Amino acid sequence: MRIREIHVTPVAFRDPPLLNAAGVHEPWALRTVVEVVTDEGLTGLGETYGDLDHLVRVRAAAEALRGHDVYGDNAMYATVAGLVGADVVTDLHGLTGTSSRAKTVDRIFSPFEVACLDIRGKAAGRPVVDLLGGRVRDAVPYSAYLFYKWGGHPGAPEDGFGAALDPEGVVEQARLLIGRYGFGSIKLKGGVFPPEQEAEAIRALREAFPGHPLRLDPNAVWSVETSIRVGRELDGLLEYLEDPTEGIEGMARVAAEVPMPLATNMCVVTPEHLPPALRAGAIGVLLTDHHYWGGLVRSAHIATLCATFGIALSMHSNSHLGISLAAMTHLAAATPAVTHACDTHTPWQDGQDVVAPGALRFVDGAVPVPDGPGLGVELDRDALAIMNEQYEKCGVRSRDDTTYMRSVDPSFSARRPRW
Repeated sequence: MRIREIHVTPVAFRDPPLLNAAGVHEPWALRTVVEVVTDEGLTGLGETYGDLDHLVRVRAAAEALRGHDVYGDNAMYATVAGLVGADVVTDLHGLTGTSSRAKTVDRIFSPFEVACLDIRGKAAGRPVVDLLGGRVRDAVPYSAYLFYKWGGHPGAPEDGFGAALDPEGVVEQARLLIGRYGFGSIKLKGGVFPPEQEAEAIRALREAFPGHPLRLDPNAVWSVETSIRVGRELDGLLEYLEDPTEGIEGMARVAAEVPMPLATNMCVVTPEHLPPALRAGAIGVLLTDHHYWGGLVRSAHIATLCATFGIALSMHSNSHLGISLAAMTHLAAATPAVTHACDTHTPWQDGQDVVAPGALRFVDGAVPVPDGPGLGVELDRDALAIMNEQYEKCGVRSRDDTTYMRSVDPSFSARRPRW
């Protein structure tokens, strides 16, 4: 079964003003939908980033992969690697760690691998989770992913989520998301306000939700000294502290001095980072992300390595749509080492999606593995057309949280460390 054609469709959807260490989300989030069509008429779906530099290379890869066997992952990976050459795609926001050629190849290959797994599942009449070894859980828990945020974008009405700029606002946001989705754990995106203020928000969350595991992610804007001090102050409150400071060496220094495990999706982002991180004792939890770890199978391999060396797993999230949520759910459902609830931005998309409704839902904070073959989701072509039209009209071509923040606050700096 060979690839006859590949459709690559950039899309844009509305995004709230979510604050982070790099600045603030723009009014439009970008993604790319990949649809692989075989010579036997089966189709498969993948989803990836929407920034223009990445999109150009995904389109080039789509041309190069025509004619490939949908079971030939190694040959397809080699084709993508040859196409990338020495190129490195760098994210402007810098929230997913360092960029490299290997990471660039992995992130371009990933949506095609997911789409081919979708096809293989449909051909076999089995869900993707079965192609990854079979399910170890029937539903995948996700966390309430909290953000400091403005009430609305500048010049726009307040959105349905409201503002969250202090501990009280963060707690109210948690009540909203947990009440709506039933999440059993909570993550706060930090790196926005001084550490003392964010620590106070964690204390307020602990008081309001005494049974919910908590985690805090400052995106590496704290110094080693600040990370150690705040980590000690939050003893007994956090499930894990995510990327408090920058780099494997810095994380290792913090890990040796704080009582909770450190997690990362920034200092370990390719397989070559694992050996030095393990030697240094830098992390206790790795947040995998199939979008830049090379797809579902390669992510499963990393999970096995982590389990071997005693590293627990969760899953990182960026602004995404339902194809990604389905892929994440199949992967986590087949991965015993995923022992922490995964991250997801799905609530922030507020119902916007390119997949037909019904296949994906939250039940008590978890997403049941979709029932159908492959990923178990289908394109909503009307929604895809609308989001593609939004992409063409919105004017945003690369996510740039810092420049958008500076349009509101010219004094804003994304330097690290900031505290």
